[in-house]
Order: sequence, then C-alpha cells, then structure tokens
Amino acid sequence: MAKAREFDIIVYGATGFTGRLVAEYLAHHYADRSDAPKWAMAGRSAEKLAAVRDEIGAPADTPLVVADASDPASLDAMCARTRVVLTTVGPYQLYGNELVAACVKAGTDYADLCGEPGWMREMIDLHHEAAKASGARITFSCGFDSIPFDLGVLFLQAEAVKRHGSPAPRVKGRMRKMAGGASGGTVASLTETLKAVARKPSLALLLKSSFALTPGFEGPSQPSGLIPEYDSATGTWTAPFIMAPINTKNVHRTNFLLGHPWGKDLVYDEMVMTTIGDAGKAMAEAMAKANPFGESKLKPGEGPSKEERENGFYDILFIGEWPNGTKLTANVTGDRDPGYGSTSKMLAETGIALLSAKGAGGVWTPGALLGEALIARLTEHAGLTFKIEG
Repeated sequence: MAKAREFDIIVYGATGFTGRLVAEYLAHHYADRSDAPKWAMAGRSAEKLAAVRDEIGAPADTPLVVADASDPASLDAMCARTRVVLTTVGPYQLYGNELVAACVKAGTDYADLCGEPGWMREMIDLHHEAAKASGARITFSCGFDSIPFDLGVLFLQAEAVKRHGSPAPRVKGRMRKMAGGASGGTVASLTETLKAVARKPSLALLLKSSFALTPGFEGPSQPSGLIPEYDSATGTWTAPFIMAPINTKNVHRTNFLLGHPWGKDLVYDEMVMTTIGDAGKAMAEAMAKANPFGESKLKPGEGPSKEERENGFYDILFIGEWPNGTKLTANVTGDRDPGYGSTSKMLAETGIALLSAKGAGGVWTPGALLGEALIARLTEHAGLTFKIEG
C-alpha cells in the first residue's frame, strides 16, 4: 500500500454528477473531525474544479489536481501524490484503462463504481499479478453495485456459521423496496457494454456467466433470473433485477477470493419482489418486459435532484437456505436513493476504509478486502443498516 503521500484520498471526476456528491460528502461529513482524511479534488479543468469546490461549500483551501484520462502522464503524477484514488469517471471501459494502470504502477489503492463486468475481467487478467507485486489494491463496484449485495451475503453467511455451523449453500437476494433515480452515467455504461458485445460477440458468454470474475473456477449452474417466478421463500412473485448480472458476479468473486468459505457449490441469485397472487404475477411479467431506463434522455453528468436523492431508499432481503429446510434471513437498507445519494457515501467510506485495510495488493471486491470493517463504517457513517430478521 502506498505510504507517505501528500494526500490520503483524491476524488477523480469531482466535477461530474456523482464525483461532486463524493466530494461534498467528504467536505461536510468529515469537517473538523480528528479522523478526517487529507483529500483533494481532481478533474480536467482547474477552473471547473474551483467552481464545484465553491458550489458544494468545501473549504477554500481544498487542493485541486488537474488530471485527464487522455493524458497518462497526468494520471501518473496524480497517483504518485495519493494513497487512494476514488474515481467516478465512466464508462470505465472508455476512460478507466490508463488510471488503473497508473494506480498499479504507483502502488496506489483504487476504488470505483464500475458495473461493467467485461471490462472488470479484462482488468483482472491484465493487472492482478502486477497489483500484487506493487501493493495496489484495485477495488471495483464500490457503490450500489455491488456493496449492499456483496456485504449483505457476507453478513448473512457470518451469522449462518454462528447459528448453524455452516454457510447457506443457497442464498437469495430479493429487492424488497426501492425508490430513486438513474443518472446519465448509468445509461452510458450500459450503452457502451452493449456496443462492446456487438464488436466482440464472445463477450456475451462472459457476461452471461455468474463466474465471469473468477478466472479458473466455474461453480454450479445458477438461476438465470430472467424469467418472472413465484418464490415460495417470500410468498410473492418476483421479477428480473437489472443489477443482478453484475452483483451476482461480484458475490461469487468475493467467495472465490476468500477461498470459498461459503462453499464451491454456492447458488446465488437476485430478483425484485412484487406482491402476491395474480396481481403480483402480472406486475412481475410487466417488469420483465419493461425497459428499465425507459426513454431516458439523461446524459453523463446528469442525475436525480437533491429532493429525489434524499427521499430515496432501498431495502434488500437476503434468504439463506439449507437442504434440511433451515432458513436464515437478513436485510440491508440504505437511507438515500441507491444510485447516487447512497452510492456517493459508500464510495467515500470505501476510500477511508482502504486507508487502514491490511490486505495485500491485487484486484479485489469490497467484501473480500474490507468485509466487516466496511460494514461497520457504512453503519456508523453512511446510513446503511445490516440486520438479521430471523
């Protein structure tokens, strides 16, 4: 891990929609605190950075760093100055390659909001061994995709071992309630992923596999999650969940990186709960057919209003099942809209958790590297709850 650097954390992309929220959180939540990190804002334009600094009410002496994805030398210089880089500059398959390489070379920790599994697998293959050598901890998917799910399964399985002496071989993630908006960055990432598949059709098989992020390991067949179904565990109909294709891969990678403490036979899926009876079935079928983004005209840098973010929330149910009929349930909640209000806090707290993390270099998941320490930070600072329901 990088030490004796000028900064603890640099927020790269601080003039963008989500980057601005991360900077605002650090500026206000850690104002005048003894444990406040030394942090800076980074982006392509010093003028725009200064304007955002003033708009969010950050201290006037908050350092500004000019860096550009198209200028690798500027990225190298930025990474050499900090222990951790938090990046919101996506789609990562367009703008992330050089930054990951710069962090690996400098031994600088990295965290992002990536939900692009094809690119993540490419980065694993390219940089995992080099990151182990340099000490850089490269940590993907540190927002709503996939921290609540990654840590939710980890939390459930820890309790499973305490109560029942073994992890649950079957875990269901069920989105129980959610309110919040999408940003242009999310739409752009999905669009670029679809373009990448069109250019390289073999990517479709990778994206389809729940084990796309576990090189050399292929577990048992997993539920597709693409068809509405009645779930006896919840007593409701369930519909496909748009985040499942990335979340499930990260959960299996966490299990893989930890040495399969939840078993090599783990079966995990995610769906959205609707309601009971014919009404629930009709709702699930309609959700399965709907375009999750509608006719979105949002562009990168745009997103939900402050009111929408503050009125948003999410409630996720996790159900552990054993062959003998034993069950264990847990839930994870967040107090802001999932994609941006809560995500910005999760990314910031991941960065702070990295400052004291003990793990070696490599390409990680938040669950495998930070685990219970991150759960504690998110509970104390970021408005998340982790509870066993029964």
